[in-house]
Amino acid sequence: MNEETITNFAASMRGAVVRQGDAEYDATRQLYNGMIDKRPLLIARCADTADIITAVNFGRENALDIAIRGGGHNGPGLGSVDDGLMIDLSLMKGVHVDPASATVRVEPGCTSGDVDHATHVFGLAVPFGIVSTTGVGGLTLGGGTGYLTRQHGLTIDNLISADVVLADGTFKTASQKENPDLFWALRGGGGNFGVVTSFVFQAHKVKDVFAGPIFWDAEKHGATVMRAYRDFIATAPEALGSFVGLKTVPSMDPFPRAHWGKRACAVISSFNGPEAEGRAVMAPLLDHLPEPFFNWMGMMPFPAMQGLFDPFFPKGMQWYWKGDYVSELSDAAIDAHIAHAARAPSELSLMHLYPIDGAVHRTKKDDTAWGTRDARWSMVIAAIDANPQMAGPLTRWGREYWEKVHPFNQGGGYVNFMMDDEGDARLQASYGTNYGRLAAIKAKFDPSNLFHVNQNIRPAG
Repeated sequence: MNEETITNFAASMRGAVVRQGDAEYDATRQLYNGMIDKRPLLIARCADTADIITAVNFGRENALDIAIRGGGHNGPGLGSVDDGLMIDLSLMKGVHVDPASATVRVEPGCTSGDVDHATHVFGLAVPFGIVSTTGVGGLTLGGGTGYLTRQHGLTIDNLISADVVLADGTFKTASQKENPDLFWALRGGGGNFGVVTSFVFQAHKVKDVFAGPIFWDAEKHGATVMRAYRDFIATAPEALGSFVGLKTVPSMDPFPRAHWGKRACAVISSFNGPEAEGRAVMAPLLDHLPEPFFNWMGMMPFPAMQGLFDPFFPKGMQWYWKGDYVSELSDAAIDAHIAHAARAPSELSLMHLYPIDGAVHRTKKDDTAWGTRDARWSMVIAAIDANPQMAGPLTRWGREYWEKVHPFNQGGGYVNFMMDDEGDARLQASYGTNYGRLAAIKAKFDPSNLFHVNQNIRPAG
């Protein structure tokens, strides 16, 4: 590509175009997952929708591989691409709240923390994830599970409309009334169908919550806690968002020094209501379990709960993720989890089981591209450490753990918990009977598969 072509492209952008060799190139290209190091030819730092259209057209016309980076994590590093064009949306952080309709318009570079900050003053929240640094764009397009899922559904179940730049550079609005097939595909189909320039969400009444983590000794009580949680969450009120995990007590304040480095089974919960009700809701679980290492549940603003674990997971850590959907958490599966979590190679490595029930089950599996409405949990195994020399042990542990528990689980998993080594069969299993329809819609809106740096759904035909 000659100098004049790049110069003209940069001149047509309101935002900056960063090139290899520029002083800011290395800092700009850095990904959340430090295990992945990619070197795009150009980084288009979009300031608005016009920039996105310009960048998509430039990439297509110059036969460049295109990757779309939002504002958050993307475990497999699919927000970048070697020797191609990164369309960087991370500077587009506008949030507009309409308290009268309880709707929120969100630009694609926002994190869930950005949105929480804007909505909390109105006593509102959108159902997002469990970490405030999660990007709204990737979370939404993959489905979106978190503390409010049982009460208000997935993030996509609260998506009202999306503005999208398509592969041919045209601009469309997708909703139930406008381009409904595109809207259907965006709700779980990932970044396969275009670049979303803004999302409109339905928000819900959420202000202060009774929330926090409870940790038990995993070696002594892990299986007991997991079995009790499994039975408890099936009948718990939907206002309780609660997941179970196998972790290690971090060797740092404010955790009790007597328990630093110990394997732990954690139940981490957020009850959307007052403390007295929250304690009553948790009692059927806690009254029948042994004494925990600690119980830090208390009243806090919802954004505080969303950001509770942010300090442990800064940008640049080494990550390897594997996920599955889970229909039944048997005693044998629990025993396998306990055994393999105990071999975690680092203190930050973990396994979480997020409930998929309540409001999620009231939407039909073919109403959105995300169709696993018959699962009860979404499982993630995350191998994490700050040391780049740990990349190999982290990857091996994550794969081995997944291989041992996968026979207990469904064939597919949540696309936001997949790396880039999963394969087509795994992706098709994740979408199930919705995959064929997704491929047909892909053929309609992106027949040349311009947007392929993702968990890719190839165009039908």
